[in-house]
Amino acid sequence: MRILLAEDEPRVAADIKAALERSGYVVDRVADGEAAWFQGDTEEYDAAVLDLGLPKLEGLAVLKRWRANDRRFPVVVLTARGAWTERVEGIDAGADDYLPKPFEMDELLARLRAVLRRTAGQVSPVLTCGAVTLDTRKMQIAVSGVPIQLSPLEYRLLSYLMHHAGRVIPATELADHLYDLDHDRDSNAIEVIVARLRRKLGVNLIETRRGFGYFVPGDAS
Repeated sequence: MRILLAEDEPRVAADIKAALERSGYVVDRVADGEAAWFQGDTEEYDAAVLDLGLPKLEGLAVLKRWRANDRRFPVVVLTARGAWTERVEGIDAGADDYLPKPFEMDELLARLRAVLRRTAGQVSPVLTCGAVTLDTRKMQIAVSGVPIQLSPLEYRLLSYLMHHAGRVIPATELADHLYDLDHDRDSNAIEVIVARLRRKLGVNLIETRRGFGYFVPGDAS
């Protein structure tokens, strides 16, 4: 899963970025509203963590522009502003969740997992497809109850497919959501990761639709 982090305070941004990366996300960080608007409008993200108090262009204006341009990825808004009217304005502008500063990092991670699940039509934090389970809270994979060790890339790829179970995912889309801006997104690398995943899982979970992409059956829950 690829996250856009828009936060201008260097220390806060570094702490959030580190926590997100420990939780298995790929993170692109920007420090002002104009960069946030451009990145969110031109790149593919699974979600954004957006501070309202950004320089150059306020976070609320960024959010409104994204939604006006039909950018539908979920957005968790962060703000040091405490007025309930501003929270209402943010939600009405298209925010999916709202977290006032200061906050606990575990709460931010939980809220992010929740909006990602809702966007994918999932309810439980534990996704299930056949014999395979993925615990989004603990970043744990199991096959028939037996834990399986995956690399970060393997975990991110399987997580993306299971969050979007029932839909054929092109290799180019997987690459967009697995790698950050600085990475060379070689779609052939996706084949290698999928092959490794299949060997480790040992079950027929990930199907290849030639010329279209990869598919996980739509019984995830």
